[in-house]
Amino acid sequence: MSMGYDAGAIALQFQIDGKFISATHYGSGHINDTYCAVFQQAGAPARFILQHVNCNIFKNPVALMENVQRVTAHLAAKVAGAPDGDRRVLQLISARDGQFWHVDAEGNYWRAYSMIEHASSFDAVESTEQAYQAAKAFGQFQKLCADLPAPRLHDTIPDFHHTPKRFLALEQAIAADAVGRAKLASREIEFALARKSITGVLLDANLTERVTHNDTKFNNVLLDDATGEGICVIDLDTVMPGLALYDFGDMVRTTTSPALEDEQDLSKVTMQFPMFEALVRGYLQSAGGFLTKAEKQMLAFSGKLITFEIGIRFLTDYLAGDTYFKVHREGHNLDRCRTQFKLVESIEAQEERMERLVESIEE
Repeated sequence: MSMGYDAGAIALQFQIDGKFISATHYGSGHINDTYCAVFQQAGAPARFILQHVNCNIFKNPVALMENVQRVTAHLAAKVAGAPDGDRRVLQLISARDGQFWHVDAEGNYWRAYSMIEHASSFDAVESTEQAYQAAKAFGQFQKLCADLPAPRLHDTIPDFHHTPKRFLALEQAIAADAVGRAKLASREIEFALARKSITGVLLDANLTERVTHNDTKFNNVLLDDATGEGICVIDLDTVMPGLALYDFGDMVRTTTSPALEDEQDLSKVTMQFPMFEALVRGYLQSAGGFLTKAEKQMLAFSGKLITFEIGIRFLTDYLAGDTYFKVHREGHNLDRCRTQFKLVESIEAQEERMERLVESIEE
């Protein structure tokens, strides 16, 4: 965790009314540093999200913030007048200079959002209903972004879900073995190399480019505390042009297994079929109207591919010396890789059944 930021001083750089009370670390994200800032407004506390954008990952923070601003403004216009419309989209708060971000004296980029109250994110899915709601929310996000006016959004991380390039990076990390870890990951390396042939399948299918979220972890949907409805999609850093199946595949990866992403007891890792069914039903409920036949036919495969892709990313980072993902223990990225690969095996064992389910829902 990056330390040394005066989050209180940063919070005062945004157009937030009232008296500043406190700012404390918030959330469980791997990439950015997030704080909850509290201001006294009209005699009551009001909460705001303050985020330091990790410019090691996002090399062009201005382009990133332009994407976020365009997408949130587009979504806000779409949900205006809907029940709870102001809670259904992230609301950026302008800095004092009128920009949608603030640059501090050290050159760090910051942004602020209104806190969406009475809604929660969960690191692990607890029911098929939650899975259904999350998938429906992500499908709705894609649907509402489908008519985002030109120009095309910026690529905040070029080739983010370009699986063949991710695989090439893995091969280079294996060859370099920069920190002498290849021998510790020999089984995982063998597992990855055996599946090279699947890496290009989605890119070779000539699917329609769409505005996609690209990080559809279950904890990136806020569920309403009272109703359980998937109310708002959050963490828009990776919103950019992509394939709809990247988003669905990542839902399968992060929602169908009861285990945490870094679970060390691999016996807990399994693709739970009822969770997959809930995802398909929720996603098609909102996205089914604009998806093509080819996209729908590859829903099951996308779960396997994106799970494999993040697995090889964790493995690459482990071999390179943990330079991308935050780690909290020795071998953390290797544990994450093993969890993904175990889930890939579980999907492979059920893939035909998954495909039959999608066909039956489509009919």
